[in-house]
Amino acid sequence: MSNENTSGIISKVWSFCNTLRDDGVGYGDYLEQLTYLLFLKMADEFSKPPYNRKLPIPKQFNWESLTKEKGEDLETHYSNLLRELAKAKGILGQIFTKSQNKIQDPAKLYKLIRMIDDEQWSTMGADVKGQIYEGLLEKNAEDTKSGAGQYFTPRALIRAMVECMQPQPMKTIADPACGTGGFFLAAYDYLAKQNLDKEQKKFLKFKTFFGNEIVPSTRRMALMNLFLHNIGDIDSENFISPTDALIADSGLRADYVLANPPFGRKSSMTSTNDEGEQETEDLTYNRQDFWESTSNKQLNFVQHIRCMLNTTGKAAVVVPDNVLFEGGAGETIRKKLMETTDLHTILRLPTGIFYKQGVKANVFFFDNKRAAKEPWTKEIWFYDFRTNIHFTLKKNPLKLDDLKDFISCYNPNNRHKRKETYNAESNSEGRWRKFSYEEIIARDKTSLDITWIKDKSLADLDNLPDPDVLAGEIIENLEAGLESFREIMITINGKE
Repeated sequence: MSNENTSGIISKVWSFCNTLRDDGVGYGDYLEQLTYLLFLKMADEFSKPPYNRKLPIPKQFNWESLTKEKGEDLETHYSNLLRELAKAKGILGQIFTKSQNKIQDPAKLYKLIRMIDDEQWSTMGADVKGQIYEGLLEKNAEDTKSGAGQYFTPRALIRAMVECMQPQPMKTIADPACGTGGFFLAAYDYLAKQNLDKEQKKFLKFKTFFGNEIVPSTRRMALMNLFLHNIGDIDSENFISPTDALIADSGLRADYVLANPPFGRKSSMTSTNDEGEQETEDLTYNRQDFWESTSNKQLNFVQHIRCMLNTTGKAAVVVPDNVLFEGGAGETIRKKLMETTDLHTILRLPTGIFYKQGVKANVFFFDNKRAAKEPWTKEIWFYDFRTNIHFTLKKNPLKLDDLKDFISCYNPNNRHKRKETYNAESNSEGRWRKFSYEEIIARDKTSLDITWIKDKSLADLDNLPDPDVLAGEIIENLEAGLESFREIMITINGKE
């Protein structure tokens, strides 16, 4: 397909969203409707030559049944179709779970169906379909009111994490809070570029990825995102479980875990509304395979991810700053993580890269190990990608090139041959520095919250960042402070 055709389809699909926004249909709602309709259209294409596949979609609710209706009849039929297909088994039922028609104007629904009907989606490259869908997911994440940003990790960061991990063919990759599937897609792209044989290609498509996502609308988008990128098939088993990964050990053991668990420190029970997000009470997971019982969701995910790895498994996990310094359960978990795994690398991330403001985060890279008498972590390498580094989502977004120096320092081909860029004698401000296990264990609360570079904005008033960067940082800090106050209030109110 030519670039001209590709960009034409993308702009058509994206511009239709603006038409619907006038009716109050946001990116998220549009994405959902697009998901239902695209799935049905592609199923229709697969049921015809040259594929001739028998698919589990009743004739009265297939794509052709939609194209024959207009006006109020179309609206009624579409609503019935969504309700009935939600009862189906496999990926079909998962895609249509709790589905609703959000396009109240039948004329616009008809126009959207016509637009999808005009294209042959099954023969379109996975990169084109993926580009359309990923683009809409990112636009949805940018819409702060929707709250969808918490399910969207910056793609440049994900790609850098995958490049450091270098996943190998015929190995499993898991994400216990997979959002819209960003880590799976980046790992798939990395593996698909290798010279895979037939068996390896089949394993990559059907047996590599496993995840959890408890929010129905987000899980639906993840399933569709994977499907459009050629992972799984229209009638294959569902890779993404709707259960809360933290509740129990599923027994799954993965070769790699790549994850950015949800922000916010409290775990809470959820009601059964459409989005599954209404908080009722704090949860403390009492699992025998956890080192500590805590209601801190982040610390629970760290423990759970360690449990998910097989004995030679490797993980790269985004965690907020509180995991680095929190006392009590936090200190115990940090010590146990260093004892039972080789926690070899920590990347300190800059502010301004996530769609949820006020987030200060890091990436833990650790390799699981068999039980031993001595701690497995001998030294931790830190890359300070935060001090004096400023990003904004619109004017200066994070790009993969910005992380090239970190990837080079990480040295994925042989991480046992690393060289510090920090020089203690000259007190250089190199961003890559190692600390021994003994140095870290001697720190108060075994804190991993380590910085050594001077903050120029504090030291040099003549070289302050641009006003918009400063304003962004002030907002980030205020948001982080507000988040902390909210958590304190929740704790106080919970004890009354």
